[in-house]
Amino acid sequence: MEQKRILVTSALPYANGAIHFGHLAGAYLPADMYVRYQRLRGRDVLYICGSDEHGVSILISSKNEGVTPKEIIDRYHEMNKSAFERVGISFDNYSRTSLPVHHETAQEWFADFRERDLLTRSSEKQLYDPEARMFLPDRFVVGICPHCGYERAYGDQCENCSKYYDQTELIHPRSLLSDADPIVKEAQHWHFPLGDFQEKLEEYVASHEKDWKDNVLQQVRSWLKAKLSDRPISRDLTWGVQVPGEEEGKVLYVWFEAVLGYISSTKEWAAREDTPDRWKEYWCSEDTKYVAFIGKDNIVFHCLMFPAMLMARGGYVLPDNVPANEFLNLEGKKFSKSQNWSIELKEFLDEYPADPLRYTLAMNMPETRDSDFYWKDFQARNNNELADILGNFVNRTAHFTGKHFNRTVPEAGVLDETDESFLAEFAKTAEMVAANYERYRFRDAVVSTMNLARAANKYFNDREPWKTIKSDPAVCATTLNCSLQAIYALSVFIEPVLPFTAEKLRHFLALPDDAPLRWDGPAEYRLPAGHKLGEKVLLFDKIDDKTVEAETAKLGAMAAGDEEEERTYPPLKPEITIEDFMRLDLRTGTIREAEKVPKSNKLIRIIVDIGSEQRQIVAGIAKQYKPEDLVGKTIVIVANLKPAKLFGLESQGMLLAGSTEDTGPVILTPLSDLPDGAQVK
Repeated sequence: MEQKRILVTSALPYANGAIHFGHLAGAYLPADMYVRYQRLRGRDVLYICGSDEHGVSILISSKNEGVTPKEIIDRYHEMNKSAFERVGISFDNYSRTSLPVHHETAQEWFADFRERDLLTRSSEKQLYDPEARMFLPDRFVVGICPHCGYERAYGDQCENCSKYYDQTELIHPRSLLSDADPIVKEAQHWHFPLGDFQEKLEEYVASHEKDWKDNVLQQVRSWLKAKLSDRPISRDLTWGVQVPGEEEGKVLYVWFEAVLGYISSTKEWAAREDTPDRWKEYWCSEDTKYVAFIGKDNIVFHCLMFPAMLMARGGYVLPDNVPANEFLNLEGKKFSKSQNWSIELKEFLDEYPADPLRYTLAMNMPETRDSDFYWKDFQARNNNELADILGNFVNRTAHFTGKHFNRTVPEAGVLDETDESFLAEFAKTAEMVAANYERYRFRDAVVSTMNLARAANKYFNDREPWKTIKSDPAVCATTLNCSLQAIYALSVFIEPVLPFTAEKLRHFLALPDDAPLRWDGPAEYRLPAGHKLGEKVLLFDKIDDKTVEAETAKLGAMAAGDEEEERTYPPLKPEITIEDFMRLDLRTGTIREAEKVPKSNKLIRIIVDIGSEQRQIVAGIAKQYKPEDLVGKTIVIVANLKPAKLFGLESQGMLLAGSTEDTGPVILTPLSDLPDGAQVK
């Protein structure tokens, strides 16, 4: 049975920075395309989002700028809300987690869990800054990652290897507040029993194995395999949702309360519509299909933690799909505001229209793997596809109709096989594009949509109206009639990806009141002969090479007077064959013992268990790692390397590590758990 309503959410962006292209391509553009398509299908769909305005990142920004947290969130909430509107993201409600309705909702959930004895309270060790006299949130402390040795790892997760850990596991931690060496102190905190929902979550995930994306399933299975454990839901912090009944300075952990922002935003929407209880129709009904659009860094929260919270509360709908996207890079590198390697959405929209950007991002959407935005590709998509295919067809049809038929829809004569076949493409396109949207294949949906514009161009060329206007005016009239019907069809099918262009097409067509703006409209409705059209409009301006060169030059440009040494890379080694590579026997193994080699300041002797046996390896990693921190770590070794002697010790293999001139060796570890002896291919 088809759901009566569809609830769509996009991950709440932090209100401590401007939205850039990577954010847009990850969780907002695909959601908007999906929502616009569903609206054209006439379905009851509600699109919810808002600013995430709590957490440590806000405090860090306020500290760095010397302003209050409220000044930070007010600035970026309005900035990002405006940017979303300008790029056509059609939220039904864009809320804020600083609003009373959100605080009340989050506190209500916590109180309910506490009263039902679902939560536990225990003492845990935390890092404490003796100079700032406060416990350090995870993002207020940095140190060396206990897994990979990255030197700027935060207190909860390493940005280099993506591993999670407790902040007390950091090596040589340092406070970002005072630069002091923190001490370990005991603190009382509430915990949510995530581990109690292991079996239910396994069943929930298993029920979606056929429709969830592989990247989502792989990450979730890894967490489930490692077994879930209790998660803290309170923090010692001065900014956030106050834990009800607790002393000031104890707030709800942002991972717990932020996802409840979807519910509080829906409540705000319902109240604004003067139907305060209507939010329950979307969150508490079996007839609702809930789709949560996120980036891959939010998979665990939306596929395990939030569903467990919904299960615990009872009576709430669980996400039917979580179509997480991978990351979008910029010209081959990660977005980085600090390195001026970023394009803020607001700044882009000050110079360029939204639709060519939406189209380019949709055609390069990181649906299954990381992808890139290139200025040259943006130029090519705009000029060669939007302008030369879609724009060209519309322009020629409008020009010819205006010149020879006084801007009115001409009478269609007898349709021949070519005309009939062309008009039949409308229904086929509707079906094909719809199938792709329903399966969250956005690039394929856009390709199928543009194929109709290509077919329209071909039809116009093949019918040669510039000839038939003289030789057979009736045939010419039929050609123009069919071409105008195609523009109407395109105005519907491009709506999800090119909403502003679709509006321009509808303005040009001056659609009659009875013209249906719904997905199946082009297959059923025809513009009537004699209908007066609007003024011709240019859909897309072309972008020249100088503009692209100037934009590319801005990336990474240093401020006047600054200098930065250009980074050099070691040359690539000579090319090898697959047979050469297959001669390597790479195996995973667990470090069982580790000790420094006497009389050496850089060698460590380790014993590695590779399943079938234990190997002794001597590695030059003593400057980066302490022996006691290596024990228990999973590494990858070259198992068939000829043994060699170092300082009198036989080294029976080599561990894999990456390095630069700045970092020294950084041990490579698997992202997911693997048994000892697993082959690495």
